[in-house]
Amino acid sequence: MNVRRSAAALAASAVLCVGAAPAALADTPPPSPSAPPVVPSGLFGKADPTYDGVWRQSLALLAQRTVGLKPAPQAVDWLTGQQCANGGFASFRADAAKACEATTMLDTNATAMAVQALKALGGKDEAVKKGVDWLKSVQNEDGGWAYVPGSPSEGSSTAIVTSALAVAGEKPADVKSKAGKSAHDGLLAFQLGCSTEPAADRGAFGYQPADGKLAANADATAAAALAAVGKGALVAPAGADTPATALTCPATAGDVAGAAQGAAGYLAEALKKDGHLTAVTPGADQPTADTGNTADAVLALAATGHRQSAAPALEWLKGNTAQWSQGNPAALGTLILVAHATGTDPKAFGGADLVSALNATGPAPQQAEAKPNEAKGDKGDKAKDQGSGNQNVWWIVGAGAAAGMGIGILLSGRRKKNQL
Repeated sequence: MNVRRSAAALAASAVLCVGAAPAALADTPPPSPSAPPVVPSGLFGKADPTYDGVWRQSLALLAQRTVGLKPAPQAVDWLTGQQCANGGFASFRADAAKACEATTMLDTNATAMAVQALKALGGKDEAVKKGVDWLKSVQNEDGGWAYVPGSPSEGSSTAIVTSALAVAGEKPADVKSKAGKSAHDGLLAFQLGCSTEPAADRGAFGYQPADGKLAANADATAAAALAAVGKGALVAPAGADTPATALTCPATAGDVAGAAQGAAGYLAEALKKDGHLTAVTPGADQPTADTGNTADAVLALAATGHRQSAAPALEWLKGNTAQWSQGNPAALGTLILVAHATGTDPKAFGGADLVSALNATGPAPQQAEAKPNEAKGDKGDKAKDQGSGNQNVWWIVGAGAAAGMGIGILLSGRRKKNQL
């Protein structure tokens, strides 16, 4: 779960650049790079946290909690201190002692992941409620959400918010917009149905329509599969396991469970070719391995009861994630969650101790404690791109490209710099 920060930056740039012609953007030189913010002592990771501070912190704390560790108080305090008075979170606030302003750009993805982490940590009911209330307040009329509140809904954000609502104890079917559309209505609107061509894309979810047409997007599909079964990033290993199958056609309108299985079927089939997902990065003409979205797909397949369909990709992750995850708390946290969901030992993941590696990126956890009840964690208790590459992403891709091609397609999952 680490591309979403880059996708988020692109979404924000599209909003900020509304009305600017692509030609004007091309003629406008990017600003001189400014010094990145100082990384606070309570924050995991050393890279610039501008676009992924809250996201990576939430994944790190959630992963520590999952393996029975009690996170350091300063790490938890850093996350809770990022919450604005209205309940929302920005991607990162350098000065958390300063109250959020009306111009503070709040982030539905960061808020949703923070809600999941704080719920899992326990004892943070007020912060969780405030976060949920804010997410409800920025629901679009179609039932969905955008990364930037007030923008058109998109598949990835709608899915991650829906997951957070379920984790927090809400019923997404009952969370409705002023127009009467539920979170599930908003989510299902992004699924490619039985009339989709090519047929291989049926069951997938899209990011946003381009020229009125949705394109299959692995990032949105993996997130939607989790949301449709009412789960978040923390997935308890399931006993039952069956092969994933294609979307059942004709599909039943409003069938959220069927939608989840269709998404799983798409992901399983997409993984078969190479044992992992691929993507074409901006400026490239050949696809390369998409490590982050592959991890998300394995997590989604485990959540929908199809671990055997994910097994080859899990083995690929074990042998191909060392460079991608090095020093990256969001990537390490995601892999720990993948290990947990698949019943794999995170301390022996392809020969790597993911837990020690994660702990080394932030404040040392307190003493180990009893592992949280997995069933509870699953019911009530997908790594951002970090690094200097994020500083320029706002200017590399103009609003025209973001709107025309779709952010999820451009960055194909959430972490282009670190996954290659």
